[in-house]
Amino acid sequence: MPSRSRLILPLASLLSLLAFTAPRPSVHPPQEVLVAAAADLKFAMDSLILFFSQKEPGIKVKAVYGSSGNFFEQISNGAPFDIFFSADIDYPQKLQSLQKTLDPVVSYGTGQIVLWSMKVDPNKEQMNTLLNSSITKIAIANPAHAPYGKRAVESLNYYKLYDKIKDRLVQGENISQTAQFAQSGAADIGIIALSLALSPTMQQAGGKFWLIPAGSHQPLHQGYAVLQHAKDNKGAETFAQFINTPEAHRILQHFGFSE
Repeated sequence: MPSRSRLILPLASLLSLLAFTAPRPSVHPPQEVLVAAAADLKFAMDSLILFFSQKEPGIKVKAVYGSSGNFFEQISNGAPFDIFFSADIDYPQKLQSLQKTLDPVVSYGTGQIVLWSMKVDPNKEQMNTLLNSSITKIAIANPAHAPYGKRAVESLNYYKLYDKIKDRLVQGENISQTAQFAQSGAADIGIIALSLALSPTMQQAGGKFWLIPAGSHQPLHQGYAVLQHAKDNKGAETFAQFINTPEAHRILQHFGFSE
């Protein structure tokens, strides 16, 4: 399967194609919105916030990135986030059942996993690349609380590779740290999010990736919810509504999140 990296428009070109509205002047202090976002959203969310700030200069959105499982535990224990974007839609749905959300959970896309390496081209041998004798460290996200780590293990088991390479696995705290392991050389190859493989940072590093077939693991259905902490925060509702606009969808699709 050919790499998609050459098929993606530069982000600057994408943003230039989107219809910006003129900023509205404001004499009031900006409303603040604190977002807990899965680490695979790092570059997509930064772009979404940049675009949103052009339309709504009176609302300041700040994102904190980490593993979805850890955020679920923090929010369950009262962490003051306004919106939660999870790489596994089950986490915000559980929060909804615990009555910790204001609105129903909304899907924003489906994530995908890839083999990414600075050392070898995984397009040649695909999953069998992991059996190469030159591959001594393989990075995955911690499957205990990172959805991408869970899907990586599922895929390795599907191809009957897990038992063969489990001693070479190194775990990142989240998918962003996993990508850093592969990029820095701390690991020879990593199973990372397509959204990170398509990011400017990873593309400029010069690595190559191969898209792991979706049939080898459970879907990475992702979703977000406005939390109880945002009860009186109109800015949070405005940002949540923005995620459902065509402009936001185009940014998410640019980073590999399928509908």
